[in-house]
Formats: sequence, structure tokens, C-alpha cells
Amino acid sequence: MRLHDLKPRPGSRHRRKRLGQGESSGHGKTSGRGGKGQTARSGSSIRIGFEGGQMPLIRRIPKRGFNNKAFAIRYIPVNLESLNKFDDGATVDETALRSIGLANGTGKRIKILGTGELTRKLKVTAHAFSASARTKIEKLGGACQLVVAPVAEKAQEKAAAKKPAKAKPAKTE
Repeated sequence: MRLHDLKPRPGSRHRRKRLGQGESSGHGKTSGRGGKGQTARSGSSIRIGFEGGQMPLIRRIPKRGFNNKAFAIRYIPVNLESLNKFDDGATVDETALRSIGLANGTGKRIKILGTGELTRKLKVTAHAFSASARTKIEKLGGACQLVVAPVAEKAQEKAAAKKPAKAKPAKTE
């Protein structure tokens, strides 16, 4: 097989739809835009959900409930077995995990899970540990150190800064 023998798979390439090329083309006259009206004009675009000025369905239906998903704390999971890539006595933190590709993704917090067996004594620094991971690390003489997330720090600072409300003196007449 040579370069000149290569060709695309059958059906993978399509001809361009040529509009306005006469009635018999099947795409003539209105060029696939239907009859007259707003959508037949150039530059026309109606936002999704617009119903011509009628109260849209999404606004007609009553809204109930609340979803906390946006406020959920998401962790990047790292299994204990994968920590065996580090040398004995090493300090394992977020930057070390990311550098060897164990903690990929946009998540900002890391949780060490207890899947697999650990064979090295490590000092592990993470945002959360499962109970089994903590016991396995400490059983080998390692250490688990929790990192306080920046959001949690701000909440603690706010709580500390908040002063207790002073009681108003009672009015005497």
C-alpha cells in the first residue's frame, strides 16, 4: 500500500449541501428555511425556550426544592497501593502525587483510600484519609497529616472574628 492508495472510509465524507440551486435540487426556493417569518430571515436566532412572547414553560412551572451538588466537596481519590511508587521514608504530598501522575484532574483536594497494601513507611499529607488507609499507614510506622483546605481556613477565621452580640441594657421607666 502506498500513499496514493489511501482514501477515506466509505460514508465518512459528505458533499456540501448546496442551497438555492433551483427547484429540482430539492434545496431550492426557500433553501430549507420553510416559509416566511422570523426564522426565514438572515441573522435570525431565537434563544432556547423562547415561545414568541408567551410565558415560557420553564417560567410557568412552579419551582420547589434545593440541590446541594454545587457545594459538595470533591476529592481526587488516590489508592494506598499506588503510594508504593515512592521510596521508603519519603514525604508524600499533593505536589508529589501530581508530579508522578497519581492525582490528575482539576480537583483541589486529595483523599487517600485504603485499597491495596502499602509496603513502605511514608509520611503522607492529604486533605482526607479513609479509616482503613490511616490504620495501614500508621501500622507501618508512617504518619498521616491532614491539610486544612483554604475554604475551611476562611470559615474558621470568620468564626473567630465574629464577636458575641452584646446584650442590650433593659429600659427603666
